[in-house]
Formats: sequence, structure tokens, C-alpha cells
Amino acid sequence: MYDIVIVGSGPAGANLARLIGEQYKVLLIDKRELEHENPHNPANKCCGGLLAPDAQKMIARLGLGIPKDVLVDPQLFAVRTIDLTNHLERLYQRFYFNMDRGKFDRWLVSLLPAGVDKRFSSVYKGFAEIPGGYEVRYMHQRQEISAKTKVIVGADGAFSRLRESISKGIAMPEKYISIQEHFACSAPLSYFTAIFDEEISDFYSWIIPKEDHLVLGSALRPKDNTREKYDLLKTKLTQLGFHFGNKIKVEGAYIYRPKKASQLCAGRDGIALVGEAAGAISPSSAEGISYALKSSLYLAESLEEGIDGFLARYKQRMKNIRFNLLMKNLKSPVMYHPFLRQLAMKSGLEKNSYRSISRMSDRV
Repeated sequence: MYDIVIVGSGPAGANLARLIGEQYKVLLIDKRELEHENPHNPANKCCGGLLAPDAQKMIARLGLGIPKDVLVDPQLFAVRTIDLTNHLERLYQRFYFNMDRGKFDRWLVSLLPAGVDKRFSSVYKGFAEIPGGYEVRYMHQRQEISAKTKVIVGADGAFSRLRESISKGIAMPEKYISIQEHFACSAPLSYFTAIFDEEISDFYSWIIPKEDHLVLGSALRPKDNTREKYDLLKTKLTQLGFHFGNKIKVEGAYIYRPKKASQLCAGRDGIALVGEAAGAISPSSAEGISYALKSSLYLAESLEEGIDGFLARYKQRMKNIRFNLLMKNLKSPVMYHPFLRQLAMKSGLEKNSYRSISRMSDRV
């Protein structure tokens, strides 16, 4: 009998287990192998692997320091914004930690208290209500196993089966497909590139340097010729002078984009949601690690006072994230409406012509 079963061991699930693992009997389930490197079951998630300033603040607030072997070169201090719709580009100063996302997740797992039971390489199957709580079913080593618990926490991302089970009547965030390809590169960029093009997506695309390769990614609407749109993006960037070498690997995942604060769901009864499963992710940038850490901290603080009434306390704390999502959505039109974005990019002192994109790309 567990006090709490956590489904998903990304930053939200692992951080929650770390914070409550000495107070409660906790079971942590994840389909990945997160304690040892396994080429047949990699820990990497389809993620750009950048720690934005908001995530850095949360790492500091939690009193953590990231080991150097989690970081990868180069560390990034600029964002080059390319607006293909308006034929503009601009360079902005912004500070990111560039990291290996798989190593980051394994590092968080390494911080767990010894009393936390970990079931990695395991697949969550479902739950049933029982007197005093729930029975959770999951597959491990080809066997179906059940665990009884008082509380379930869904930290299982944008394709959250737990959210799907409990969120009837609650609006779902808009869902996108993130596609990333890794390419060999002999002369990587020294900045993060954000690309806007309404012909490709009403969200955005990105290029991120990682050691000796580049990551080209895009957030695309499902069932909207996603592969064709991605290939068109690659063709356009190649025509501008970007050179993509041998393809190393391809990744894909669903991501949420909450357009309304009402799409945030903290949970129901004895089931709580954290991170992207709750809809806590930036609608303007798709940055999710800061929200994962913040929501898991809020839930841990709510559970410190006991299980009785924890969800009401958690919902109260989540008002902070709800307000943040509201403000992000007010900001989004400036980024994603072509005319407003054009005005914003032309308003600064640091402007470049569309032709300079080709000159810059020649160095890639």
C-alpha cells in the first residue's frame, strides 16, 4: 500500500518524488530506463534541452546545482529570430543553459530519497477506485502489476492518460506534434534560432546547436500534413544557406499549447496533475521545465500539510500558474500575428535585412 503513486518521471514527477519521498511511501513509474543508460530504451525526450531563465530561477529556488556533465557546448547567450513571413531577422540577448535532456532527467532521479520505489521500463495501464484510494495497474518485464495507493499523480506529459481519465468537462489545451531531427555539423552555431513562418505552423520552429550536431525542430498541428510541412521548413532553410549534414536521429512527441487559463487542470478527487499533464506549459514558447518544477513544488507544499484536503490547497497555489498563462496568452499575439510581429521586430535598434540571413547562414 503506497501513499502516492506518481506516473511519469520527467522534471515534474522526479522533483515531486524528491520533495515528498521522505514523508510518504512513494512509487514512481516511467516507461524509460532512468537509472542506467540503455541504448534500447533511451532516456531522451523530444525536447530542445534548453534551460530558459524561468527554469534557471526554479533550479535556484529549489537549491539545486546542475552537474557539468549534464551541460553540452555551446552555452547560449543569444536568440536569432528569423521571420520568413515578413522577411526579417533580429538578434536578441537571452541566456540559456544548453544541456542533454536525458542526462538532466537521470540527474533528477539520482537525487531521490532511498525510500522511493522506482519502476522504470514500466508502462502505466490504468486505475480503478477502491475503498480508501485507488488500484494502479502497470506493465513491468511483461507482467501486469497492481499497486494500491491513496493518491495518484499524473506527471505523464501532453499525452497524459490520467488527464484523459479525469478531465471530462474541462477544456483540453490545443495539441501539437513536435518533430526534431539531429544532423551532424562540423561548424555549429553559437546561438539558438527561432523561426516563424505561417506557411509551416502557427507556432514556431527552432535550430539548437548541440556539441557536433544541430537539432532542427518544429511544433506542428496534427493532421495538417505535418511531415510535408517539416520537409518544407528544411527546404526553405537550405535555400537560405543552412547546411544540414548526415541525419543522426529523429524524435517526435505531442506537446500542449494552453490558449486559455481554464485549460489548466490541477486534478480531481485523489488524483493530481503536474507539469504538462496539468496544462502547465508556456503557450508562447512551449517552455515546460520551469512549470514542471513549479507545479511539483506547489503540490509537494500542499502535501506537507497532509493528504486530507491536499487538492484544494494545490488548486489555490496553482492560481499563480493560471495567472502566468493568462499573461503569456496576452503576449502571444505580438509573437504570432505576422503584422504585430513585424512591428515588434522593426521597432528595435538592432535590425537586419532579409538578405543578411543568407550571409549569416553561410557560416553554418
